[in-house]
Amino acid sequence: MSQNRLATAPTALIAEDEPLLAQALQAELACAWPELRVLATVGDGASAVAQALQLLPEVLFFDIRMPGLGGLEAAAELADDWPQGQAFPALVFVTAYDQYAVQAFETQAVDYLLKPVQPARLQKTVSKVKLALMGRAQAAINSEADHAPSLEPTLEQLRQLLAATRPPAASDGPLKVLQVSVGSSIRMVPIGDVLYFEAADKYVRVLTASHEYLIRTPLKDLLPQLDAQNFWQIHRGTVVQAAAIEAVSRDEAGKLALSLRGRTEKLAVSRLYSQQFRAM
Repeated sequence: MSQNRLATAPTALIAEDEPLLAQALQAELACAWPELRVLATVGDGASAVAQALQLLPEVLFFDIRMPGLGGLEAAAELADDWPQGQAFPALVFVTAYDQYAVQAFETQAVDYLLKPVQPARLQKTVSKVKLALMGRAQAAINSEADHAPSLEPTLEQLRQLLAATRPPAASDGPLKVLQVSVGSSIRMVPIGDVLYFEAADKYVRVLTASHEYLIRTPLKDLLPQLDAQNFWQIHRGTVVQAAAIEAVSRDEAGKLALSLRGRTEKLAVSRLYSQQFRAM
């Protein structure tokens, strides 16, 4: 292969936590798309984000369920840190059959592959991704040099996908009181006293104006129990009480941060959730 062809060959990253499936996908890709260079194969979402930021591939094959960050969450975190002015990679999600996930992908016109990957289906995906990359290349040629590609379409797509695959809201209405363990006793904390929730390892930190508690309920399971009008997600691991927001600031890099009444720390707002403060 000539150096020129190597330099212009499309590149990809595979994130799959089952090594045999990752090897099988790479082998099938070698047949379906010989020009494609797989830059790396990783087995978890955090590594996928780190490697993608380092290597800047043009295509991502992300398994939906991986240790730590799943494929959707990893894509959202990657979009938050993706370099300004750089076209975001084409996304292909890989999943075992999941009715809700498949419906979400089809609704949002996101390509997906079902495990085990079938050669005929992969060929359709490859054709689709090639067309997308050609369209981007043509758009880059036609656009002015200072016209940077926008991340907003990708962010909106990911917002819709995360919302569609989130567990349904609690049938008995929003949570009114939170039960937290304090030593050998259980304390009842009114949900209105909570200023924000923050994911921390295997726990979720519950912050009021004067106290901090830890609960074991994962943030993704807690979210459907909260009133979405009162509690806003501002980051993958942070949910704040909207009425407690005192100010929103923007730094020189364009990143948003919130200040809450009753707390001194500032909370970062990710690109994925910054649309709530679009007036800025």
